[in-house]
Amino acid sequence: MEIETSQGTAEVTWDEVPEPAFVLVLTHGSNGGVDASDLLAVREVALGLGGTVARVLQPFRRAGRRAPGAPAKQDAAWLEVIEAVRGRAGDVPLVQGGRSNGARVACRTAREAEAAGVIALAFPLVPPWNPAASRVDELRSAGVPVLVVSGDKDQFGVPAPADAAEVVVLPGERHDLDRNPAAVGAAAEPWLRRWMKG
Repeated sequence: MEIETSQGTAEVTWDEVPEPAFVLVLTHGSNGGVDASDLLAVREVALGLGGTVARVLQPFRRAGRRAPGAPAKQDAAWLEVIEAVRGRAGDVPLVQGGRSNGARVACRTAREAEAAGVIALAFPLVPPWNPAASRVDELRSAGVPVLVVSGDKDQFGVPAPADAAEVVVLPGERHDLDRNPAAVGAAAEPWLRRWMKG
């Protein structure tokens, strides 16, 4: 599915279930795609819990760029995508998330998107090249419950337990969270279970 936004065309890959309990909208990091192993692991868990999953390739990546540009413009395009996703998914709880830069977008827009919750994979707390530029305020101001899943060897840092509703730290994982994707899915499973039917 292609969605035209103010920043170009986004592409949504759908995995739909009949009568979904919730819709999970996931997106990539600044230099990645929607087939990252951690995103796929969370996707599998969501489908197993009766959720529909929409994986969003944002306009800047679809156009071949590696940098998302100004956050305000990126967020505006994301909210346009969310509106289209809601139109297709129907009146079910919407959980949004992503890895790295995608986690930042999910946190920054959660309130306006009226998301039920956020899954932030490898939230890039502090850029290694600028340790003074913490992004913790994006995480803390999401306005909805946020699950953070990070590796204990993430070069971008690991949020403190007080920075989100829940912070799961996986041993041996770096920023890419690809050493044991099943552990990423397992960390997300209890979080997503709260939106199951019945």
